[in-house]
Amino acid sequence: MNEKMLGLGKSRSVIREIFEYAKVRKAEIGDDKVFDFSIGNPSVPAPESVKNALTDLLCSTDPVQLHGYTSAQGDASVRGKISDFIEKTYNIGSKPISSPNLIYMTSGAAAALTCSLTALLNEGDEVIVLAPFFPEYRVFTERTGAKLIPVLCDEETMRPRIDRISAAINEKTAAVIVNSPNNPTGVVYPEEDIKALTSLLSKKSKELGKPIYLIADEPYRELVYGGAHVPYIPNYYDNTIVCYSLSKSLSLPGERIGYVSVSPRAENAQNVYLAVCGAGRALGFVCATSLFQFMMPMLLGETSDISIYEKNRNILCSALTEYGYKTAKPDGAFYLFVKALEPDAKAFCERAKKFELLLVPSNDFGCEGYVRIAYCTSEEQIRNSLPAFKALAESYL
Repeated sequence: MNEKMLGLGKSRSVIREIFEYAKVRKAEIGDDKVFDFSIGNPSVPAPESVKNALTDLLCSTDPVQLHGYTSAQGDASVRGKISDFIEKTYNIGSKPISSPNLIYMTSGAAAALTCSLTALLNEGDEVIVLAPFFPEYRVFTERTGAKLIPVLCDEETMRPRIDRISAAINEKTAAVIVNSPNNPTGVVYPEEDIKALTSLLSKKSKELGKPIYLIADEPYRELVYGGAHVPYIPNYYDNTIVCYSLSKSLSLPGERIGYVSVSPRAENAQNVYLAVCGAGRALGFVCATSLFQFMMPMLLGETSDISIYEKNRNILCSALTEYGYKTAKPDGAFYLFVKALEPDAKAFCERAKKFELLLVPSNDFGCEGYVRIAYCTSEEQIRNSLPAFKALAESYL
C-alpha cells in the first residue's frame, strides 16, 4: 500500500482532531458546557432561495437530465451562466476574464485546488503560500511531488510581505496561492497588496522566462464586513486560476459544489484548462454533482445572513481585547487569529481545554504562537464562552 496515504489516514488534521474531541466532550458533560471553536462549519442556515431553487429544479426538470451525468467538465449551460456572471460582476477591463470553455465544475474548493495544483505541478516544483495558511494546501501540494514554501505575512497586520515573497521565488517556483479573505486570519488583502504581489510575479516570470501561476482560493469571497473590498485577481494578473465554491457564502459545505476558472488571459490558457480536465479525470473528480451544478447559477452572488457572523466577530473582538488578547481584526471570513498567551500554542490550547475552550493551535497553519477561533457558532455560545476566555487570560497573571 501507499505509505504516504496510510500516514494521512492515520493522522487527521489538527482541526478535525479537535472537532472529534468536541463531540466526545459534549457527550460527557453536555453541549452547552463545551465551547467548540475548532471547525469552519457555517452556523447560519442557507437562505430560503436555496430551498426554492432546489424545489423548482426538482419539480420542473426532467429527472433523467437532473440526476444524470453532465459533461465531465460540467454542464455547458451552467458554465456559460457562471462565466457571464463573472464578466458582469468583476470585469473592469476590456479583455475577458472568464470563458465557459475554461471553467471546470468541481466538488467544492478542495477539489478545485487539488485539480489545479495537479494540473500545474511537476516533481520538484515549489508552491509559495502566504503563512498562516489553510493546512490542507500542504497535502494537496505534496501529493504531486512538489514542495510547499510558506512565507510569513507581517506579524502585526497578517498582510503579505512582498520582500519575503520576492526572496522565496526561484527557478523552481511554479505557483503562488492567495487566500483572501484569509483562513485562518480573516484578513482581506487590500488592492495595494494585490497590485504589489502581481507586479512582483510579472517581473519574476519575465526574469525566469516562464509563467508563475497565481491560484486564487476564494471560498470566502462574499463573507466581508464593513464594506471591505476583495480585489478580483484576474483583473490584475493574467496567469491566474480562480478556485471557488458555495460552501461558505451559502452555508452549503456538505454539498461540495464549486469550480475552477482559468483566466483566458493566461499564457497557454487552453492547455492549462485541459491539464485541469486531465487532473480531474486522473483524480476521479469528473462530473460534479449535477443537481447542485444546475442550482449554482440560480444563486451566484447571494449569501446567507452574514450579519450574524459580523455580530459574533464584534462581540469576540471587543471582549478578547478587553481581556488582554491581541488579534488582527478580520474584515472577512469567520475566523479570529489570536496571539497565544505563551510561546507554545499547543500548550496554550491544552490549558484552554481546562476551561472547555477548544481552539486550534497555529503550528499547522505555518506559524507559531497563535490560535484560530472559528466564530461561525451561535451567538449564545459566543456570549457563554466569554467568562472562560477571561478566566483563561487571568490564569496567566
